[in-house]
Amino acid sequence: MKTTDPAFDQAIRSHDELIRRRDLAIWVGAEPTFTDRGSEAPEWLHNALGPTKEARARHMLAQALEQTPGAAILRTLGRQYPKEDRPRWSLGLYRRRDGQAVWSGPPDPLSIDALAALPTDSLEDFWEQLAQRLGAFGWPALLFAVDAYPSLRIVFRRDRLPLLANPERDPRLARPSLHGQPIPPQGPCDELAEQGTFLLGIGWPGPEQGLEAVAAPCVELPACPEGGMFQQLLAAVGAAAKAAGLPGLILTGFSPPVDASVAWTTLTPDPAVVETNMAPAADVTTFLHESRSWFAAAAAAGLAPYRLHYNGQCTDSGGGGQLTLGGPNPDRSPFLSQPQLLPALLAYFNRHPALSFYFAGDFVGSSSQAPRPDERTTDIFEEMALALALLKRQRNPTPELLWQSLSPFLADPAGNPHRAEINIEKLWNPYLPGRGQLGLVEFRAFRMPPTPERLATLAALLRAIAAMLTQTPDYPEPTRWGRELHDRFALPYYLRADLWEVLDELARAGLGLGQALIAELLDDSYHWLTEAVFGGCRLTVRRGLEFWPLLGDALTQEHGHSRLVDASSARLEIGLRSDPDAGQQARDLADWRLTVNGYRLPLRREDEMDGETWVYGLRYRRFKPWTGLHPTLEAQGPIELLLSHPGQPDALRLTLHEWQPQGGGYDGLPRDLEEAAFRRVERFVTERLETAPAAAPLEPPLAALTPYTFDLRRL
Repeated sequence: MKTTDPAFDQAIRSHDELIRRRDLAIWVGAEPTFTDRGSEAPEWLHNALGPTKEARARHMLAQALEQTPGAAILRTLGRQYPKEDRPRWSLGLYRRRDGQAVWSGPPDPLSIDALAALPTDSLEDFWEQLAQRLGAFGWPALLFAVDAYPSLRIVFRRDRLPLLANPERDPRLARPSLHGQPIPPQGPCDELAEQGTFLLGIGWPGPEQGLEAVAAPCVELPACPEGGMFQQLLAAVGAAAKAAGLPGLILTGFSPPVDASVAWTTLTPDPAVVETNMAPAADVTTFLHESRSWFAAAAAAGLAPYRLHYNGQCTDSGGGGQLTLGGPNPDRSPFLSQPQLLPALLAYFNRHPALSFYFAGDFVGSSSQAPRPDERTTDIFEEMALALALLKRQRNPTPELLWQSLSPFLADPAGNPHRAEINIEKLWNPYLPGRGQLGLVEFRAFRMPPTPERLATLAALLRAIAAMLTQTPDYPEPTRWGRELHDRFALPYYLRADLWEVLDELARAGLGLGQALIAELLDDSYHWLTEAVFGGCRLTVRRGLEFWPLLGDALTQEHGHSRLVDASSARLEIGLRSDPDAGQQARDLADWRLTVNGYRLPLRREDEMDGETWVYGLRYRRFKPWTGLHPTLEAQGPIELLLSHPGQPDALRLTLHEWQPQGGGYDGLPRDLEEAAFRRVERFVTERLETAPAAAPLEPPLAALTPYTFDLRRL
């Protein structure tokens, strides 16, 4: 486990203080995702549901509960997607932010090894005890039974209006359980609660309710209009259950009301991962503390934020690591209280592709889970530029106008607003019942960070940018990057340079992140592949971005668990610079010759403060897929780089293999990060040649060259 760095924690506190001095309420949330990196079962590769995923999530929740005594475990409804028969499960931890307990009743069975036997007639006793405690609150309650699950029911009101407990006269009182049936198109709706009548159900859960068979009864809770009532209801349920001697109790039903006084974190299934929907935090110090707790809980459940592949490549969990900014409530969201912030943010992300790509996962571009607005058509980009110009003319645009103006552009090419780099589904969306008007903006172009420290650093970066843009909300015309977006900014060198511009702008605005956070942001380990020192030069190879295309019609793939893309191409960044630690004077870098598979690689010179760098991209086909683009194009590995100089007799050869250099694959997945690193090193073979090749290199055809990349697939 990574040791806590006091300098890092202090940098986070300093960032919070800078935001606090500006009297800004910028809350931050996240959705870290964790996977079983050693499993190749469908549920940990591409499926959302599977036989072990919920048990792992229960283990995570039990670990988290140990750190938050007095919290309540609630099993509510998860999402339901097209072609799914019923909602996915959702396990949640509900607690007060001030540390006061919200639950003192019997534990949920996920947090204990075995339950004691249930006393005779205790369920009926609990039923009656609960009705009495509700009456003590001034909420008159009536008891009745129905044939449907849950069979024991209580109906109550909080006013003095008459109660009806006759299911024959009001069939809604005999409604089926919320669990185990499809979610209606308008979302979960408690019609009784909307009219001031609250229905509780008590029974024994089973698989038909989407719950595992356990020796503990279940209470199905109604929808509550506000947090105070919900917490009173929890107190009554807990006291009644203890009085009845119940050893355990499961709380299910409608999701709880949430405000700034409570924290509600849920664990839900997503393709290949368990997704942790963290409760938003008022500052990054709190966010860091919570992130460390959930990372530790995941590790205790045998889950990881990364995945290791056969050839040693390390990628994120596969579920992404989205971040969300908002406020303590919709009215205080910075995007609604300062309505020029969102347009300025869109323009700023457009101007700085590093914010879209440097922290992204392996799958980027228009077909990905987080496409930029300018990765759609030229027409869409031009219309977005007009929309931003029109919003600039508005002195104080309303939330409705903001959402109506910008939502058409924040979607993927198929029109899905959930798949967008900047997602405003929950900003002020009238078409998303219950959760569409929360003043939230979600940032999806982030791979799952390997550590809670990296996640917190990204949160600080986004908060600092938002704070800076509230000070200077004016924004220029969006940049028309064109082909340069996927050519120049596919290379880590240019993304890193662009990120430095962002960091410099933050510093000039008085919102600099500090050295510890900057070092975390600029950590190059995700892109780093190998390096070699020769003749006073340092040759580096980094992983670049590749924009894999979606296969077939995107609309026909919207309803599945995953979408089919051609991931057979790869891009490398080849860099050459003087090595100050080489112990010898480097020759003029312009005179060095670098070839790839016998072809001259036309490096570009870039000047930096500490010297010149020569850099260029290289695209090739890693493997031939069973279905994909270009069926006549074979795999193009291994890749051979040859570095030589006219004034030097010897040469350096660096060969990049996709698998073992001696041929063949690996027997199994790497055991750990160390073995994965060994496999990566093994695949890059460095050799010194006593005599440099005398033959002149081949010139690459012009069709294979772009300003920043040599595409071997066109040879």
